[in-house]
Amino acid sequence: MAADGASPRDGRMNTVDPESMLAAAYLSRVAEPASLPVFLLVRQLGYLAAAEAIRSGDVTTEVRQATEARRTNTDAEADLEAAERNDIRLVTALSDEWPHYAFASMHAVADRRVAEWLAGGRKRPDRGELIPPLALWLKGNGDLSGVGVRSAAVVGSRAATAYGEHVAADLAYGLASRDVTVVSGGAHGIDAAAHRGALSAGGTSVLVSAGGLDRPYPSANELLYSRTAESGVLVSERPPGSAPHRQRFLSRNRLIAALGSATLVVEAAQRSGALNSARYARDLGRPVLAVPGPVTSAMSTGCHQLIQREENPAVLVTGLSDVLPYCGSLGEGRELACKPAALNDYDGLDEAARAVLDGFPAHSAVTESDLARLSGRPVQEVLVSLPTLRQLGLISVSREGYRRSLS
Repeated sequence: MAADGASPRDGRMNTVDPESMLAAAYLSRVAEPASLPVFLLVRQLGYLAAAEAIRSGDVTTEVRQATEARRTNTDAEADLEAAERNDIRLVTALSDEWPHYAFASMHAVADRRVAEWLAGGRKRPDRGELIPPLALWLKGNGDLSGVGVRSAAVVGSRAATAYGEHVAADLAYGLASRDVTVVSGGAHGIDAAAHRGALSAGGTSVLVSAGGLDRPYPSANELLYSRTAESGVLVSERPPGSAPHRQRFLSRNRLIAALGSATLVVEAAQRSGALNSARYARDLGRPVLAVPGPVTSAMSTGCHQLIQREENPAVLVTGLSDVLPYCGSLGEGRELACKPAALNDYDGLDEAARAVLDGFPAHSAVTESDLARLSGRPVQEVLVSLPTLRQLGLISVSREGYRRSLS
């Protein structure tokens, strides 16, 4: 990415000043992805002040633990120069390409998690915090900003069977042929089959990598990375030169789930990273779908467990017609209001946000699931509406949940 925020390829601009972009690059290197203490620091101080606080060591114990190993030996300028050499660009929430719609649900979940953290709930989930990224490194001709409006995350086992790869490629081809963006992780097996299916249809694919975009992983899929970048987008939270580690794969999975309107698991063993993506999708209020397989196949055990769940079972998929209804956006084309509104002024809200606001009880705190039941709106619409309602001062968040602000 050029230092002034312009992509050398097509002139896209980031409305972020160079110093803030340098700070964002530093923050993306100094801590591992999805660090809640660092996320909270940036939310409180902004990129520049947060980066300076970390460099000086004037931070909380939790932030220091997350950043101490790299705080004085991180060269953000070198990372940006390496990105420019490899036609990679850095974007933040102030950039034109930031996928605000896709990440709205993650912000709603993060609000609750931050409230828990501030109230003393410091236990961290093993699979990683479901919080938005601080910045993203992108490569390719596609535009990430609209991803999540009409998309599908297609995930599954690396050790896929011929059956699984065939189904993944076939479904991805059908989805891409109908203008659904296919999101996956670029790995062997189901991921690669899904990307190839979308590319064969001449559609758009988004590949979310656990490492730096200058080092395709696995290396055998380098051509797949290149082909995806021609019409789609490569995405990573890690700067150039970063190696993929186990924890980075886990945190990467939350981005795959967030960028998909729905998550489709094609094949998954009993212990599989694809099931991690499915759990993230459920936590975001997104539909989870699963393809059944032979009862004798260990690679379908995870899918069968998802389908058999007593609570929120996965949608059983036997063909493209089972997937398409879940991939279109809820409220496609609508704009979430961001203009100020009085507490009793509904003019700045869309229909879904008004319904969610009306669902709040007068005095008690409620969860996202409570609001879906009380408002009669899908959980996904609730999660998309909550950040807007909070920004307008209409609701507040605490460890117990969300409350209607007093008028």
